[in-house]
Amino acid sequence: MSMSSSPPPKSRVLVLGAGNFGTCLADHLGDCDHEVFLWSRDHGFVEYFNVHHRNPSYLTDHVFSTNIHALGPEIPNRETVQQMDVLLFAIPTQGVRETLTKLQPSLTGEKLPLMIFVNKGIETGTQALTLEIIADTCGGRIARQATFISGPSFAKEIVRRQPTSVSVASLTESRAVKASEVFHQPWFRCYTGRDPIGLELAGALKNVYAIAAGMADGLGFENNTRASLITRGLAEMTKIGTAYGASPLTFLGLAGVGDLFLTCSSPTSRNYTVGYRLGKGEALEDIIRTLGSVAEGVTTAKGLKEIVDEMDVTASIATEIYQVLYEGKDVKTSVQELMSRPPSRELELPEKTGEHAKRLLKKLGLDTSINGDIVKHIPPNMDMSARCLDV
Repeated sequence: MSMSSSPPPKSRVLVLGAGNFGTCLADHLGDCDHEVFLWSRDHGFVEYFNVHHRNPSYLTDHVFSTNIHALGPEIPNRETVQQMDVLLFAIPTQGVRETLTKLQPSLTGEKLPLMIFVNKGIETGTQALTLEIIADTCGGRIARQATFISGPSFAKEIVRRQPTSVSVASLTESRAVKASEVFHQPWFRCYTGRDPIGLELAGALKNVYAIAAGMADGLGFENNTRASLITRGLAEMTKIGTAYGASPLTFLGLAGVGDLFLTCSSPTSRNYTVGYRLGKGEALEDIIRTLGSVAEGVTTAKGLKEIVDEMDVTASIATEIYQVLYEGKDVKTSVQELMSRPPSRELELPEKTGEHAKRLLKKLGLDTSINGDIVKHIPPNMDMSARCLDV
């Protein structure tokens, strides 16, 4: 399915979350002449933004599009939600379930807004991807139509209109195309796909490996070490994702290696910063308290550890990061143990794949077991969601 050559109609967009990334995307959409409403739970932010068109906490030097109107702190009511063409969720993963639970009564009509999610993480306690959180709170119909955007996209560069490319994925291909049409501009290029599970995992897992890269730099290691960590991190991400049921090809795209490279090689990355400060000897509690924003890799590392243990997948770097963050392991000891492991095969995909994705797709109301196969017509280690056409 290709995007239309004619300009898409302008949309009414509700952006939920007025943090760094939420306001930057609101600005991008406002600059595309969409009518944008930016929700924040902070009454002070709402008043300040509507007067000055600035974010007092993030991107403070930037003057935002006048097509944006801030609202809050109350969650938007049913009338407001049903007037929107697009709902863009730019809140941390740990807050998605609460927000969707509050919005669910407003999402009961026949006409469903295009729902786009840009958060990257795994829910603590449940180990759920956002796709599963949507199914739990809003039902399978809405989850099947949810769309996810991920890729190498620092907010400060987007607001300066520097060329940026992202991946857009949904189980309903037409929804991914619509989301691309809403966002696509000469400075913001969108590529569509049908593996939201892989896109979500790639976006969440790369934050854990960014912590590892920051730790290495904090310890004083240089280019050889960083290149090794990025490459081995990509191998681990691909192995974990394939065991989960995602397509290994997804990890070679913008949401995988593209975002991994960005977050592992720039001090602008919050997750890299956490790792760097850990490598310099700071305590995690002090880092989190003074960071000023959420580093999703810290919470993701906990959920990832439970997932790899359940799938019986070896993920040495991710395991070491978990032990440093949650078991008080010394950073230098962790590096020594990683490097002291015996030689092993460089690239290997797991033999057992797909059980997690199979359970998730069943929750979405999709048939995933035909004649004993996980997904009809899909060979092992390929895209678990590729058979899910428009629903």
